Amino acid sequence: MVKVTAAEVNNLRKITGAGMMDCKKALVEANGDLDSAIEILRKKGQKVAAKRADRESSEGVAITVANQENTTAIGVVLACETDFVGKNADFIELAHKIANTALSCKSKEELLKANLGEMTVEEKLIEQTGVIGEKIQINDFARIDAEYVGTYIHAGNKISSLVGFSEKADNIDVAGKDIAMQIAAMNPIALDEKNVDAEVIEKEIEIAKDQLRAEGKPEEMLDKIAQGKLKRFFKDNTLVHQAFIKDGKVSVSQYLSNYSSSLSITSFSRVSIG
Repeated sequence: MVKVTAAEVNNLRKITGAGMMDCKKALVEANGDLDSAIEILRKKGQKVAAKRADRESSEGVAITVANQENTTAIGVVLACETDFVGKNADFIELAHKIANTALSCKSKEELLKANLGEMTVEEKLIEQTGVIGEKIQINDFARIDAEYVGTYIHAGNKISSLVGFSEKADNIDVAGKDIAMQIAAMNPIALDEKNVDAEVIEKEIEIAKDQLRAEGKPEEMLDKIAQGKLKRFFKDNTLVHQAFIKDGKVSVSQYLSNYSSSLSITSFSRVSIG
């Protein structure tokens, strides 16, 4: 049997993140050849991934990162099976590496094919499935390009958000974080009433009418009252009309006007676990 040094084992561990014993076994099986040992660990990951393909990955981390100019930001959910793994420092570090790699990608599919070190992101996920022993996958991907993009990661890495703005106003970094925090906390369904799906609107009107009928309201009054309830729905659920979480006396759009009369939100996204 070939002798494997502690330094060789440690080097393989740094490259793959696998446990010490797994690295030693792989190096012994590979007769001390590093590349062969990496391939052995990768194949182990493929076997584990195949066995756990039907498992639910409902834990993990939601990460957002922006480029240096804050003109592009990415939201990524790296999912695993247990909260124990999701809180692991190495797992969180992997999520950040994948998110930074994603800055050059337009879609989840492109991200999976992108290089992360000496392998693709998809290969890395398979490798780490073998290392960790749980199903590891990317559950969500979001990208925003704008004049300025603000980001926020909520404590615990379970919710992250990103929001694009029409211009780089003074102190836009403060506004960016505040609105991204608003998105994480209040989970708006759309930017404004014009962007709410027609099916959602129809459903809310029907719910309102059913409630009014149950209250005994005359049928001829239902449409008018339901429209009033719909306005309240827009106020509570669309980003620009929501009450600002740091000052409930003003709306999000009113808050933004303090920075610039022409400042507007171009798009937003929220990624989360579960």
